[in-house]
Amino acid sequence: MLGKKERKTRVLFIDEKNDLTSQLAEYFTRKYFGSRYEAYSAGPKRDLVDCELISVMYQKGEDMRRQVSKDFRDRDHLRDDEDYDVVIFLRKSVFDEWAKRTPWQGKQIVYEMGSAGDFSATDDLELADCYSGLIDKVGAWVKENMADPEKLRSMISA
Repeated sequence: MLGKKERKTRVLFIDEKNDLTSQLAEYFTRKYFGSRYEAYSAGPKRDLVDCELISVMYQKGEDMRRQVSKDFRDRDHLRDDEDYDVVIFLRKSVFDEWAKRTPWQGKQIVYEMGSAGDFSATDDLELADCYSGLIDKVGAWVKENMADPEKLRSMISA
């Protein structure tokens, strides 16, 4: 439990379009550790939150319909002061292109989570299974690595 003077750790999850993996990380962090973290997600570009993701999550009993895709300039859904304790890039390619161009230097983590581009489905059932696997992977990573803010800070590499 946070004391009166302690504030939540502010974390920003980043992927290319903020339509899939970073949305999951934000959602699960808020769900499992909302008392410990202020969780946000964004990307250099924004898009719609992946409809297949929303559907598969709903089938798993999770409702992501209120999630909104954001780019780095979105001040309606991100912090105005850009004061994040940790910024987690969920694609190495996005880190390589954008890390030096953001205001969040010195508190970055890179963890390759994957994306829909990695899916190799040949039909709708296989596609749903691919989404389900990614959902499970991100949820497990959040549970394991976000449980302790100090552990998370120890993962900072850039």
